[in-house]
Amino acid sequence: MSDEIDVHLGRRLRRRRRLLGLTQQQLAGACGVRFQQIQKYECAANRMSAARLWQLAEVLEVPVSYFYEGMAELEREARAKEAEAGREVFARKETRDLIRAYYSLSERPRRRLLDLAKSLNGDVEA
Repeated sequence: MSDEIDVHLGRRLRRRRRLLGLTQQQLAGACGVRFQQIQKYECAANRMSAARLWQLAEVLEVPVSYFYEGMAELEREARAKEAEAGREVFARKETRDLIRAYYSLSERPRRRLLDLAKSLNGDVEA
C-alpha cells in the first residue's frame, strides 16, 4: 500500500501545482530543491518526508491534509482487490485439492511439506 500512497501524494502534488500554473522549476525554486526532485515526487520515484510535505503545502497554499484527500477510497479499493484475488485463488479446483491433500497428512509430513513450500518460495523462515 505504501507505493500507492506515494503515487497518490505525487498526483495530488502535480494537480495542485498545475492548478496554480506553476512549473516544476518554479515549485522547486520555492522549496529549495532541483526540479528533478519535484519530478521524482510527482511520479513517486522518491518519497516525501513530513518536513518536505509541510513545505510543499505552505508553498502551494493548502493544508497538509490536502495531499491525503481520497486516501480512504484508495484503501477501500486496495482491500477489495485483495479480497477478490483471495476469492479467485480459493475458487480454483487445484487449490481446494491441495488443501484437502495437505490436511489429510499427519503432522510431521505436513510440517515438512510446508517447509519445502516456503523454501521453494525463497522464504527464509522455513
